[in-house]
Amino acid sequence: MTTEPITERLDDPTSARESGRQKIDWARQHMPICAALRDEFEETQPLDGQRVGMAMHVEATTAVLTETIAAAGAEVAITGCNPLSTHDDVSAALDAQEGITSYAERDVDDEGYYDAIEAVISHEPTITVDDGMDMVAAIHDDHPELIDSILGGCEETTTGVHRLRAMDDDDALDYPVFAVNDTPMKRLFDNVHGTGESSLAAIAMTTNLSWAGKTVVVAGYGFCGRGVAKKAAGQNANVVVCEVDPRRALEAHMEGYEVLPMAEAAAEGDVFITTTGNRDVLTEEHFERMKDGALLANAGHFDIEIDLEALSELAESTREARPGVREYELADGTRLNVLAEGRLVNLAAPIALGHPVEVMDQSFGVQAVCVRAFTEGEYEPGVHEVPDALDREVAEIKLDAEGLAIDELTETQTEYMGSWDHGT
Repeated sequence: MTTEPITERLDDPTSARESGRQKIDWARQHMPICAALRDEFEETQPLDGQRVGMAMHVEATTAVLTETIAAAGAEVAITGCNPLSTHDDVSAALDAQEGITSYAERDVDDEGYYDAIEAVISHEPTITVDDGMDMVAAIHDDHPELIDSILGGCEETTTGVHRLRAMDDDDALDYPVFAVNDTPMKRLFDNVHGTGESSLAAIAMTTNLSWAGKTVVVAGYGFCGRGVAKKAAGQNANVVVCEVDPRRALEAHMEGYEVLPMAEAAAEGDVFITTTGNRDVLTEEHFERMKDGALLANAGHFDIEIDLEALSELAESTREARPGVREYELADGTRLNVLAEGRLVNLAAPIALGHPVEVMDQSFGVQAVCVRAFTEGEYEPGVHEVPDALDREVAEIKLDAEGLAIDELTETQTEYMGSWDHGT
């Protein structure tokens, strides 16, 4: 293992640490769930003796989760889960903390990216926290000898859960992993409000263009796509949804959006945002129909939703139109603009900040209690839903932080809801 921690690779680590610490401290002020869990963890030390390996988007809110896990007694090693999503100053600030080693660095090549994952794995984690499943895959492919000592893992994002379920279906997943992405406190807030707000904000900041009056084509109407469509419509854009699932297409139609196949939507869109988690969503046949000046952005995890190889072959020339925007000029003079190299736009664009802090507090609160859960019980290998009690625990902490009170069922109501013999 040749990858050194981030501190060893920066020209001015002291300034980087100071900048990163300022970002982390600001995020912590607005993350009451993680603050409450940290207070509990510091007292109870549920992760004492554990080694937690993390592959995440290393920015300020992720740093708060990382420090919360370290405060629970764990030794933590972390790296990035996307070559363009790391904030180097935050990574340096984490690396300066006792019990935390950070290998995450922005804008590394593929070799450097996977070397950093290997560096985290060299710490021999007993619990993994992944965003996209690259660490789980690397452990199974290259370090199967570690699996017997791993209590379990947590997966943050839709794409990672899809990969894990496919792996589980093939009986190839050899330790338990919580599908954190699929729990209500993640999907209903992070995927909808987080992806919707942060993707549109990143595109607007990168291009300095307005949403009002534009036609925004949203590929995929899952939870992330719903959020993007809702937020775009809220900023006076016309929204077109493209789907492969008939029920989701009908849902989008009933929500008031135009529903079209991508082959037709390609000629209408001013902005295209992919949210599918699948590959080849925007391809050559679509590029050839697009308007001059169209913006192409990906809000899915990997950079395969826009077929950049095909676009490069079509283009007569390319240039950086502005930071974070690569212009491809086709033979007929049409210019198509790809944001953030086709990577996750809300984290990979030059000034992208990721999801709002309050939203990530909820998701990372779920991550923290799931990591704790692996020290409290045993789980069989495979993908596991997050226990409902853990999801509710995080929701209750958030309600308390917001000063919100709710009703409780009476004993009679509880009995009624649990009974089958109450007729008319």
